[in-house]
Amino acid sequence: MTNDRNREMPENRRAKRNGPLLKILRFVFSLALLLLMLFAGVMEFLTLTEYRPAERERASVEPGGRALIGAGDSFTVVTWNCGYGALGDNADFFMDGGKSVNTADEERVRLNIGKIADALAEMRPNVIFLQEVDRDSDRSHGIEEVIELSNTLQQDYDMSYTSASAYNFNVRFVPFPIPPIGKVKSGLVTLSDALARDAERIQLPVPFKWPVRLANFKRCLLVERLPLQNVDRELVLINLHLEAFDDGRGKEEQTRMLREILEEEAESGNYVIAGGDFNQTFSNTDISAYPLQEGVWAPGHIDTSEFSDGWQCLMDPDVPTCRSLDRPYAGADKDAFQYYVIDGFIVSSNIEVQSVETRDLGFVNTDHNPVLMECVLK
Repeated sequence: MTNDRNREMPENRRAKRNGPLLKILRFVFSLALLLLMLFAGVMEFLTLTEYRPAERERASVEPGGRALIGAGDSFTVVTWNCGYGALGDNADFFMDGGKSVNTADEERVRLNIGKIADALAEMRPNVIFLQEVDRDSDRSHGIEEVIELSNTLQQDYDMSYTSASAYNFNVRFVPFPIPPIGKVKSGLVTLSDALARDAERIQLPVPFKWPVRLANFKRCLLVERLPLQNVDRELVLINLHLEAFDDGRGKEEQTRMLREILEEEAESGNYVIAGGDFNQTFSNTDISAYPLQEGVWAPGHIDTSEFSDGWQCLMDPDVPTCRSLDRPYAGADKDAFQYYVIDGFIVSSNIEVQSVETRDLGFVNTDHNPVLMECVLK
């Protein structure tokens, strides 16, 4: 019996030593299995709810314009990336090298949107191209920014516009980073004080594959058509916000498709204005005043020579149109900050451009400055 006990004791000792290790291994395995099941569930949810717009589809249009533009008339167009009301001078953003995900509380978002509306009212443009305008998104606290902007312009400033809009970011739940971005419904808005015939959403190439594609932008062009007085042609307005965080090929493919659509419209004899946030700099724009610093987001490059003769590719480098979000702007050394010139217009040859000016608003309410263009239909 003594020999039997002696034989069993080492086994018992090993069991006691291995017991805690086995518990840890079981816990780690259970946790890994739970995380795997959670990941699979999120992927299934995002796949089932993925935003899958048609290549071309009718865009929503809310009437409100009062007049028609005619040949010989002077009119103004402004393009402005609103930064979904949450990228004011207090904000940095993790995708740009910063740290923040939730960049503004509800009060600050409402303040930013209100100040953007005030600035638009001061410029009183005939056409407004807006990008990154949210509807019921977690990052902007569910504020219907399209309605807020339109109501402020109409009620406070008696500025009535036709409003066309299209989503280019529509995800039920963006699961990254920590804390996650959550639900996003955002896109392009075009306001015009002239009556619009119709508007169309045209899908641009998506550079991302599954699963990154599921919680990412589905970039588009918002094309609005305005009938003209005494001219058997249309004014075609193209609002855009091209790819930002791709490897460069997405920007190139989207720019190529934009160029083809512009050429088609010009061949039809229409007047054409494309404007927005290109996330690229035109090759005919001198950006030497804004050298690229290390460790910050870098914009793409559009070779304007690839456009046929007559197209006017217009940016104003006297004032930067965008600032980096690697750190907050308020309190920073402004001379050492990273600036960009990435917002502007491409205009057909049958439109006389009289001026293009970037308005320096100090990046207080969004990370972009508005760009205002005055022109005449020939």
